[in-house]
Amino acid sequence: MANTAPVYARIEKSLKENAEGILAQLGISPSEAIKMLYSQIVLVKGMPFQLKLPDANHFSASGIAKAEFDAELQKGVDSINSGRTHSAEDVDRMLAEEF
Repeated sequence: MANTAPVYARIEKSLKENAEGILAQLGISPSEAIKMLYSQIVLVKGMPFQLKLPDANHFSASGIAKAEFDAELQKGVDSINSGRTHSAEDVDRMLAEEF
């Protein structure tokens, strides 16, 4: 590998493991993925994806009718009333497993 230079980055262990698992399924090594990212940065002269701050209001009901919105809210109320709830710890664990 003539004329190469190392790139070092420190990232969260679980992020690294999750990403490398996906890359392995795609048949791409971490080094190849980094080369792809750098190549795209050079090609587009910036990040190859949009960088922006999230909207202050993440939820928008503009595309949903009031009756449909009320029905969705009622599902949540019904779940609480029937005891179908999860603790914050359970939600954290489920999200960690999924992501």
